[in-house]
Amino acid sequence: MTHNAIQRLLLKRFALAAATYGLALLLLWLAFFTGHYDQTLSAVAIGSALVVITQAALFVMFWTGRNQRYADPSLTEVQVLLGLGWQTWLIAHLDEARGAFLVFYVLILLFGLFHLSRRAFIRCALMVFFSFCAITLWDGYHFLLPEPALAALQVGILAMVLAWLVLYARYVQASRQRMRQRRFALQAHQDTLRGMMRQLEDLVATDELTGLFNRRHFLRLASRELNALDSDVMHGLALIDLDHFKRINDLHGHAAGDQVLQAFAAVAQACLRDGDVLARYGGEEFVVLLPDCNAERLTSCCERLRIAFTDVELIGISVSHLSLSAGMTLLELGDDLDDALHRADQALYRAKRDGRNRCAAAWENADA
Repeated sequence: MTHNAIQRLLLKRFALAAATYGLALLLLWLAFFTGHYDQTLSAVAIGSALVVITQAALFVMFWTGRNQRYADPSLTEVQVLLGLGWQTWLIAHLDEARGAFLVFYVLILLFGLFHLSRRAFIRCALMVFFSFCAITLWDGYHFLLPEPALAALQVGILAMVLAWLVLYARYVQASRQRMRQRRFALQAHQDTLRGMMRQLEDLVATDELTGLFNRRHFLRLASRELNALDSDVMHGLALIDLDHFKRINDLHGHAAGDQVLQAFAAVAQACLRDGDVLARYGGEEFVVLLPDCNAERLTSCCERLRIAFTDVELIGISVSHLSLSAGMTLLELGDDLDDALHRADQALYRAKRDGRNRCAAAWENADA
């Protein structure tokens, strides 16, 4: 989840807590007007105003994002402690309606069930129990309990409910921890699977010997580039064939031929710019796509590559007179990739027919 989404979720949780406070205030005034709340009107008004002020302060913190400065941006424990304190103050001034309002202790603790740590939840539960016991003992000491047996029953029921809540909170938190661990494990498995998928995609798209793109991946990339071509932009396309490659294999073995292919791949990658696409087209044949290229730049690039390849010196084997032939063409808007490859192939055939170790352009043949 994004930062903003989490903050919106925290605001919704705060709104739920504030609505619960509103309900409690309504019941407080109801208890006051029915004579079950032993306080003056001004005391009830002041207490209600303090509740509203604390909630307004919390709202400002959530609205301005200042809650993010704390380790727990939900401020769950702060809200629970405020609620328990206000509830204890309310309980202390109720008469026989005290038992009916005990349910709000449970509501407040349920608010922190999923977000308080185990120790914090136990701490809050103990605060509830000892606070209510202290109120009961105080009233009993001053002979203010109309029914001591009922008060003892309330203490016992509260203790049982709190004990159940603590045990249930422990179960819920353990379940959440297991779910969190499973989610992390699932995410790790998904990341591993995505990595394996990327490796498979690389294997499918890459020639194993040279590390270049293979023919199928090149055709996919070239088609995409051609479809995105603007009317005022041209791409350069060249088919490159290593001269006398069969003779190298026959005289020096296939290991030497593989080394020649790898040497060409290294030289070609050094001669090309970022964004140029180089692929092994098949056997000793390679293909180059130069985006945003004109005839002069394409010719210069192929000539530079041809000259660089003639200077290659292989380690461990004596293969002399390395050379290549290239057939060049230009791609324009509306051009067909198969037609362009056919033009480049025809230009490559002319380069080989004219003696190899040269670059021939399809547009030269068209001009002729």
